[in-house]
Amino acid sequence: MMDIDKIRADTPAASRRAYLHNAGAALMPTSVVEAMKEHIDLESEIGGYAAADRESDRLDSVYGSIAHLLNAAPDEIALVENATVAWQMAFYSLPFREGDRILTAEAEYAANYVAFLQVAKRTGAVIEVVPSDASGELDVGALERMIDERVKLIAITWVPTNGGLVNPAAAIGKIARAHGIPYLLDACQAVGQMLVDVEAIGCDMLSATGRKFLRGPRGTGFLYVRRALLKQLEPPMIDHFAAPWVSRGAYQLRDDARRFETWENNYAARLGLGAAVDYALAIGIGPIEQRCRLLANRLRGGLSSLRGITIRDLGRNPGAIVSFTVDGYEADEVVRSAAAASIIIGTSDPSSTRIDAEMRGLPPLVRASPHYYNTEAEIDRLIAHVAGFAPR
Repeated sequence: MMDIDKIRADTPAASRRAYLHNAGAALMPTSVVEAMKEHIDLESEIGGYAAADRESDRLDSVYGSIAHLLNAAPDEIALVENATVAWQMAFYSLPFREGDRILTAEAEYAANYVAFLQVAKRTGAVIEVVPSDASGELDVGALERMIDERVKLIAITWVPTNGGLVNPAAAIGKIARAHGIPYLLDACQAVGQMLVDVEAIGCDMLSATGRKFLRGPRGTGFLYVRRALLKQLEPPMIDHFAAPWVSRGAYQLRDDARRFETWENNYAARLGLGAAVDYALAIGIGPIEQRCRLLANRLRGGLSSLRGITIRDLGRNPGAIVSFTVDGYEADEVVRSAAAASIIIGTSDPSSTRIDAEMRGLPPLVRASPHYYNTEAEIDRLIAHVAGFAPR
């Protein structure tokens, strides 16, 4: 059973504010903060090179921790600066030609979509958006009907940034595998709040961040690339770590996913990421997912009972992001008012998920994202606060 009191003791700021902004950047456990501080202190004493050498075993263990989290192998993991870099290293490694088709979802994230646009501009590839079903999830049947020999990539965001939608990642994976199409999954908002099993999902590449539901530090991210695809991909940029300079006129790419890394990195942050993954694994991702959904459903249910509140989440079984609007009030007003009451939430701008936002006519949304360390009382505090907004 999850020990909420201990977990909250490991999260000192939780006693001072109701922190419900985990889809932005979650509160780090003390073990994460201490891992980073200890390494910085070590660097200040003996220098960065010697510190990295002394902690080499712990640094290497981060690959194993993330592999365990994803049900992957350590050599299929690359550690990078953030989820965007992870996603870009995978996407820009894929060759596209004129007429090649990239299939994506209606709620695709802006950072990914502009990369599609750039590659389409450069190569003549085309972007096609798979329609959603009645629930708002990507329509798997429509995806199947769109498959032909010109489809060179299926790339979707599993849990979009603008609400609780959870796209059917594993069902998409079955289609991708059946047709031999590379499948890139943006799991930024999924990792840390739900079970992520790359074998069950069937994705070939997966990108994620440390700072959100995983409760790691900013400036950390990772990329998974299936071993069978790995050696077919040449990163868009390399250095002598990714590809040792083996002779005057030649380099040789590494055999593992570290071909997507560069030599220099933030070792303190890397140790913090490893500590965050280990902390989540010790609690159990299954119990974490169960509690995240329980708290989010409590919040969604409470808000939906209020006059003037519209829940904007899609999907049959939404996750731990709750998006809503308050009649007569801008999203920023609601967030500022909540912050004054020591309740921390955020917003989601339509430009982050432009296709979905334009199709549904969405304004900027209020976005609350509870995590397992939150309490039912904190959820009820937010509901009561929102209930205090008088109609304009």
